[in-house]
Amino acid sequence: MDSLLVITIVAQDRPGLVESIAAAVARHGGNWLESRMSRLGGQFAGILRAEVPAEQVENLRNEFRQLEKAGLHITVRADESAPATPAGRIAELALLGQDRPGIIRQISEAFARSQVNVEELETECTSAPMSGETLFNARARVQIPPSCDMAELRAELEKIATDLMVDVSLREV
Repeated sequence: MDSLLVITIVAQDRPGLVESIAAAVARHGGNWLESRMSRLGGQFAGILRAEVPAEQVENLRNEFRQLEKAGLHITVRADESAPATPAGRIAELALLGQDRPGIIRQISEAFARSQVNVEELETECTSAPMSGETLFNARARVQIPPSCDMAELRAELEKIATDLMVDVSLREV
């Protein structure tokens, strides 16, 4: 019987990190199912799901312990989630405006009050083309529960956008 694993990796970025993880999974008969990985501020961070034969899980964990000696921080957890059909609607948030502290805090508070689950979040700071000011750009994929009133949520996000002087849109997909 195969085991589903969720594996997280954090390390100083350098060539070959993904290959070292992929090779370890393959050596133990595993199948790489899905992943999200990125380089941020000189660090590499990733999360992946893999299916590994149950009798190989401990061997894979031991190989990952050896990789930790090379500076990788690896966590392996059993994926015990049952495949579920998402309850509610999926929406995408887009935000753009002058950077300032607290933007994500205020948006995430609004989501939490409405029981909206953030499934994916990407943010970045860039330089505005003409003025050179720092712009904050955020994109999120969220799950809206059936109990959430979309009009109320949009109104709350619009109030936050006005207060912070940013552009925010939330659209169902």
